[in-house]
Amino acid sequence: MKNKSIMIQGTGSHVGKSILVCALCRILKQDGFSVAPFKAQNMALNSFVTKEGKEMGRAQVAQAEAAKTEPVVEMNPILLKPTGDCGSQVIVMGKPVGNMTAKEYYQKKGELVSVIQDAYTALQRQFDIIVIEGAGSPAEINLKDGDIVNMGMAKMASAPVLLVTDIDRGGAFAWIVGTMELLNTDERERVKGIVFNKFRGDKNILKPGSGNA
Repeated sequence: MKNKSIMIQGTGSHVGKSILVCALCRILKQDGFSVAPFKAQNMALNSFVTKEGKEMGRAQVAQAEAAKTEPVVEMNPILLKPTGDCGSQVIVMGKPVGNMTAKEYYQKKGELVSVIQDAYTALQRQFDIIVIEGAGSPAEINLKDGDIVNMGMAKMASAPVLLVTDIDRGGAFAWIVGTMELLNTDERERVKGIVFNKFRGDKNILKPGSGNA
C-alpha cells in the first residue's frame, strides 16, 4: 500500500497523546498493517537505550511495543533531557551533542529539520503507516516559528491531524476552540477530528456543546 500517516496533537501536555498513539499502533497492527510511531522531538528526563546503545524517549518505545516492532532512534530523532529550568541535554539520533539553554536550542532547531526528515523518510521505507505524536500544543504562538514537532511536522508528513483534549480536567470546549482559533487556515484544515479523552458517562451530555462549538 502507499505509505500513509496520521498525527495526534493535543490541546496541551498530558491530555493522552502518547496513550492514543499506542492504541492506534496496536489497532492498525491488528488490522494487518506494518506500523511505526514517530515523535520528532520529545522532552523526557528518563530515556531508553536501544540495542545499538542509542538513547530515545520511553514513550516511543511503548508505542513500538504496541506496534509489535523493534524500537529504533528514527522513531524519536530529537530527545531533550532537562538539566534545569532553562536548559537540556540534547540527544540527536540517539547520541548526545551537548547541553544547551532554551535560547541556544531554538537557534539551532532549523539545523535539525533535515535530521527529522531523514528519520521520518527511513521509517516510511519500512512501514505502511506512521502514527505521529505532537508535543504540548500546536497553538503556542510564541513557539510556532520554526516548529518541528506539531503543525510543522504535520506539514512535512502531509498528515491529517486528530486533536485530543482531556475532558477530565474541565474546560475542554474552551481548550478546543482556543486552540483552533490560534491556528492559521491551513493548519485548521489539517484537523480532521477531535477526541475527548477520559470521557465517562452519558455521551449525550456533550451534544449541547457540540452544537455551539
